Amino acid sequence: MQHRIVVLGAGYTGAVAAGRLARRLHRADVTVTLVNPEPDFVERVRLHQLAVGQELKPRPFEEIFAGTGVTMKLARVTGVDVDRRAVTVTPAGPAGAAPAGGAEVLEYDTLVYALGSTWNDGGVPGAAEHAHEVSSRPGALRLRERLAALGAGRPVVVVGGGLTGLEAATEIAEARPDLRVTLATPRVLGDWLSDKGRAHLRKVTDKLGIAVHEHTTVTAVTADGVTTAEGGTLPSDATVWTTGFAVHPLARATTLHTTDHGQITVDASMRSHSHPDVYAIGDAAHALGPGGKPLRMSCASGVPMAWQAADAIAARLTGTKVPSTTIRYFQQCVSLGRSEGLIQFVTADDRARDSVLTGRLAARYKELICKGAAWGVAHPTAGLPTRRRRLVPRPAPAARTAARTGASA
Repeated sequence: MQHRIVVLGAGYTGAVAAGRLARRLHRADVTVTLVNPEPDFVERVRLHQLAVGQELKPRPFEEIFAGTGVTMKLARVTGVDVDRRAVTVTPAGPAGAAPAGGAEVLEYDTLVYALGSTWNDGGVPGAAEHAHEVSSRPGALRLRERLAALGAGRPVVVVGGGLTGLEAATEIAEARPDLRVTLATPRVLGDWLSDKGRAHLRKVTDKLGIAVHEHTTVTAVTADGVTTAEGGTLPSDATVWTTGFAVHPLARATTLHTTDHGQITVDASMRSHSHPDVYAIGDAAHALGPGGKPLRMSCASGVPMAWQAADAIAARLTGTKVPSTTIRYFQQCVSLGRSEGLIQFVTADDRARDSVLTGRLAARYKELICKGAAWGVAHPTAGLPTRRRRLVPRPAPAARTAARTGASA
């Protein structure tokens, strides 16, 4: 019997993991099925660009995985039973539209859980109804339509001063200098950056005419503005919510061990602490980096996690040594519109160093990072050995069913 590997989610992490597994393992021994509701890869790190009217290059999965041995299944994941080793999916229509058929059950021997995250409204009244998000392609397209309908002088409020908020606010302000863009953050602007980084960030927001409201917590959103904890209001014809991310809720509904936030706890090889036949990567996983600090939700964390998981699975299945590499950070890359950027160099555990790169050179640097990430997805087998390894003999199906052990992959 072939070993069945099912990968849930085809964002940066899921797509990279699927391609890497297909390259490392012999096709006669394994099947690799990648489940995703959309037929194209979404460059999530560019969705703020899509929101202001820029077009993104289409990247169809059928082209990306042609000839790799990865089977693409266009479907939405509706249930995961890790004790039965089964996933329930609902086939999606064209371009991830309405369901095209009834539920289907996919059985697996190894599961790679990469369902990622979406925006988090934090339970703030009115946010879900009136705010826009840029964590998904549909959300970015809705914001794009709304911004295009706004006339000169109309107010836009971006809530949240993290990386997503900074990129959204500066992109909107640069693309639409006729709008009045406000950034509301509960902390000091760029407080995690070095002194040089904060100074450059302030310079750019001032240059773009962005009104920055620090120490401002938004407590309610309406169709025409936001209310703050201080009792004030900020007028807004388009509110963009970027206060954080929430992981897909499916993991918490299973018997997998998860954190209070719903992330699957994993070891250094991205293997579930509670179910050794499950690996979790990207935003869905709670993995520890240097100094025992959790890896942050980001592409910078997710892609190395995908490499780690794929290589560990391949090693365990083929009876070779499981590689051990500590995932670390080198920089935080922030686009501040198309002509400005900020590269904050960081320690291995993600603390700001004194060194930064700014201006057009930083913008080009960030662009290379984005292109490199997309290229890695579009060429999932590049740079890997051409010789696929064969699997070591496994117990008979009845024996595997009778006893779930930590030796299974």
